[in-house]
Amino acid sequence: MLNKKTVRDIQVSGKRVLVRCDFNVPLDKEDPSKITSDKRIVESLKTIKYLVNAGARVILCSHLGKTGQNKTLAPVAKRLSEYLEKDVPLLKDIISDETKDFVMNMNDGDVCLLENTRMYEEEENNDPEFARKLASLAEVFVNDAFGSAHRAHASTEGVTHYLPSVAGFLIEKEISALDGGINNPQRPLVAIVGGSKVSSKIAVLTNLLDKVDTLLIGGGMTYTFVKAQGGNIGKSLLEEDKIDVAKEILKKAEEKNVRLVLPLDTVVTDEMSENGNVFVSAPNEIPDEYMGVDIGPKTVELFKSIIADAGTVVWNGPVGVFEIDKFAVGTNSIANALAQSNAVTIIGGGDSAAAVEKAGLSEKMSHVSTGGGASLELMEGKKLPGIEALEDKE
Repeated sequence: MLNKKTVRDIQVSGKRVLVRCDFNVPLDKEDPSKITSDKRIVESLKTIKYLVNAGARVILCSHLGKTGQNKTLAPVAKRLSEYLEKDVPLLKDIISDETKDFVMNMNDGDVCLLENTRMYEEEENNDPEFARKLASLAEVFVNDAFGSAHRAHASTEGVTHYLPSVAGFLIEKEISALDGGINNPQRPLVAIVGGSKVSSKIAVLTNLLDKVDTLLIGGGMTYTFVKAQGGNIGKSLLEEDKIDVAKEILKKAEEKNVRLVLPLDTVVTDEMSENGNVFVSAPNEIPDEYMGVDIGPKTVELFKSIIADAGTVVWNGPVGVFEIDKFAVGTNSIANALAQSNAVTIIGGGDSAAAVEKAGLSEKMSHVSTGGGASLELMEGKKLPGIEALEDKE
């Protein structure tokens, strides 16, 4: 569990508090001033409102998009102003004298937002001088950006060298759910691991084999496992150089007495679109001109029965090409089974979170992570630099 100090453990009244949030929200491609999902803003409000009510002078910062894209946080400032029912000015040059003057003259309970930290290349380089200038705006640092906690950037890790640094409520919630769900779960613990590639999930699979009772595998990575067992997978996604890794994972599961379940059947198509010919095949008997794109109906029923008996289910990665409705049946079925289950249900961010949100079932889950990369690294058993840098509880 999180053994780091949180905002509850410090005195913030009258102090300038720099809060690193994750406002990396999706924007409308046609109209970049429109936010298409403000989930990450909403998730940050608990910490922000707590600080405002405690009389802190709140200086928010975040990245948006990639370095070089120079996306403005203006739409975020507007949305925050609406949620907080007070003006949240956007400060354009975050290390200028004007910005420093502005924050020094803030009143208790005021909130401002600094412009996109990735407008500065020093951010991703974790440049000490840039971090020092950012830290000089405040007296306390609160990291509440779980989605960026796996990156040692100036605004996540660098500033902790210059300020007393604690966690916000979102980071506390994320660590409690993800770490607790994997290391101290209600059993049986079932993990569903999907996604396209074995290579991106090797560390997760290896770490989970020491924790779970049952491991369900779906998505494009399935076919590397099937190939490792000598099956014919047609044109399905295959990582030839990971066949030995798949064999090793199958062997380890057996040694550790973990029930590793591969799909019984698979939906195949000759074209990756809504127009392709589609039928259900055995995963190891896919015709040469076809590729697997979703788990089949027998697998859906098997996965649902395992979920129904679980105490905790951790899900990372869709079990099919859910972006195409025709191939989203398996992923949607898993989301619905989790929504109806009595188990603790933890969705590990990224595409899994997107699939649950698309199905309108986010509210039915125990926890949907806001950080894809961060949740993945936590599930791999890694330490997250943005959290490690925070102060420990006494």
